Amino acid sequence: MPGGRLTQQERQQIALGLADGLAYAEIARRLDRPTSTVTREVMRNGGPTAYRSDLAHRATERRAQRRKQGVTRDAKGVPQAYGRDAEAVREYEETLTTVFMQSGMTKMTARVMASLTISDSGSLTAAELVQRLQVSPASVSKAIGFLEEQEMVRRERDERRRERYVLDDEIMYDSMMASVRATAQVAETARQGVAVLGVGTPAAVRLENTARFMDFISETMARAADQARAILHTKPTEATEQR
Repeated sequence: MPGGRLTQQERQQIALGLADGLAYAEIARRLDRPTSTVTREVMRNGGPTAYRSDLAHRATERRAQRRKQGVTRDAKGVPQAYGRDAEAVREYEETLTTVFMQSGMTKMTARVMASLTISDSGSLTAAELVQRLQVSPASVSKAIGFLEEQEMVRRERDERRRERYVLDDEIMYDSMMASVRATAQVAETARQGVAVLGVGTPAAVRLENTARFMDFISETMARAADQARAILHTKPTEATEQR
């Protein structure tokens, strides 16, 4: 299996595979690459619907250049915890940021969210985020403001009275339940249209079917989220045993 960075030709093959509707695993098999390599490549460069091989190749070259420029600074920094590969962590953070952006976040909000997510403590101060992301305090403040509105982070004071931004352990549960509420609202609105358009008419039947479908989806999601909620509080040792 070949190693090293993807070539421009391989990126072109990825683009062609996406255009043909191939799964990541199939594209990876044709390239003789790990599926994770293809997945990471696509997600960090616009996702399956916006991936372009030429732009992806140039973006990779720019990232490589920035890393070369930052070698001296990184060498003087704090070593990665748990013996992690700094380059792999950086690449994963970029991929996670892209995924958050595709979910609707702005780039800065996605970067802040990714930083909090991969921190072992699940919390960072404003100063730590500014240093980590190399952005202005105002940019961090705006991103945190949005995340607070969405109830995805909260503010706390640490022992040194510094304000910390904390990622809630139940963020995925809260996000799922917000989706449940939004889906239920679609169902209710569709149901209201039945009376307006006339029971039994083609448009009303369509809306009624939509309402019943959305009701089923929202109820199933809520039930599954409640059943799985405890997983979010699994301790590291318990997770290892379960695997």
